[in-house]
Amino acid sequence: MTYCVGLLLNEGMVLLSDTRTNGGFDNIATYRKMFTFEEPGERVVAVMTAGSLSVTQTTLARLQEAIDASDATGETSIMLAPTMLKVAEIIGNTMAGVRKDIVSRMDAERISTSASVIVAGQRAGGEMRMFLIYPEGNFIEATEDTPFLQIGEHKYGKPILDRVVTPQTSLEDAQKAVLLSMDSTLRSNLSVGMPLDLAVIRKDDCKISLRRRIEAGDADFARMSEAWSNALRDSFTQIQL
Repeated sequence: MTYCVGLLLNEGMVLLSDTRTNGGFDNIATYRKMFTFEEPGERVVAVMTAGSLSVTQTTLARLQEAIDASDATGETSIMLAPTMLKVAEIIGNTMAGVRKDIVSRMDAERISTSASVIVAGQRAGGEMRMFLIYPEGNFIEATEDTPFLQIGEHKYGKPILDRVVTPQTSLEDAQKAVLLSMDSTLRSNLSVGMPLDLAVIRKDDCKISLRRRIEAGDADFARMSEAWSNALRDSFTQIQL
């Protein structure tokens, strides 16, 4: 399994994903779950994936093939689509098509073909937008009332986001929030694991403004995790019944 989270804020977007994939208790592998497409200053699209690797990897391969095609158009390529809404539609339709192609074979083996995707980005002259695309290809959009989206093992990391994240949250605090959200998930679910991929897209940059891979044993992440644990313990002991 995996955990991916994206925040849509007034200052920009913050994205974080883990890289663990389980094929059983003794078959643990690392696969990148965050993929970025950009023409700096013109367009940036970030995709985070969860669920069936066969579905998500084939979907991404088809998206790249459509980008590279000599006859690519705004109807087929996420790098030519006129809006982020159209980008989400292209990705959703592509994923639904992939699932339809392989579902009969996978069902025969009782292997899940469920997959979900977070798509975030901006084109020059357009607004920042973020979508969660479901296995069937339909999607929902992050809004001012719900400025974050999650896929995968999201329940452990949701409480801190509910309590601290608003559209006014700064990009610096947002990075802290997603990392602490991931830290809570790492502690509670062994199917989520390091390394982590972090990306920040500042509003109107139309490019990846900051990109960071956090490996197991990263000193800064370890310090933050320990500080959070200490703060929770201290707050717990101070609460009176």
